Amino acid sequence: MALQAARRSALVDQVIGQLRAQIAAGEWAVGERIPTEPELVALLGVGRNTVREGVRALAHAGLLEIRQGAGTFVRGSSELSGAVRRRVADCDVREALEVRRGLEVEAVRQAAVRRTEEDLAAIRDALARREDAWAAGNAPGFVDADVRLHQHIVAAAHNKLLHELYLDLGDALRQALTSDMGDVLCEENYIDHRPLVEAVIARDPAAAVREALNYLDEPFTD
Repeated sequence: MALQAARRSALVDQVIGQLRAQIAAGEWAVGERIPTEPELVALLGVGRNTVREGVRALAHAGLLEIRQGAGTFVRGSSELSGAVRRRVADCDVREALEVRRGLEVEAVRQAAVRRTEEDLAAIRDALARREDAWAAGNAPGFVDADVRLHQHIVAAAHNKLLHELYLDLGDALRQALTSDMGDVLCEENYIDHRPLVEAVIARDPAAAVREALNYLDEPFTD
């Protein structure tokens, strides 16, 4: 009986390790639903109860979120990420914006130095989508494109920890931007991010920081 229990525990640990590795590798992005329980059974080659225990352990650790009737979703790319997301969800939006400022200033500085052509393609595409959404008066689409543009710029810094921490602030930032924009786009709320993108393209970190501070400091001038 003890041997059977030990074997079961080892299998659960194996499932936890495999799922954690796949999440860390980005096989399932944050916010994405992971395969169903039967699919995981086939994928991992273990029993249903073993899969269930492994998923519950990762949900307790903050990497996964079990939503009854909807499935299980990735909540964080690591235990640290999951814990940060829970903390951000409970904090004041202004606090999240202050943390964003610190992260994003360094991110744009490094992005201007380290960006690749692949990074620039993603940044240009996000900027175009942002401008298209604004021109169409699509407030939800504009918010989504704006958030993605900033995330691509931060990713171009090629600092994995900084990128993960920034992504953990995503919900709070989206909430703040949605609140600022409202349901109707107004000209006074528009911030032109083309100079920031141009600074990153030109590999000009000083200009990139200057452009970032133009919008990052605005919430704190009231």
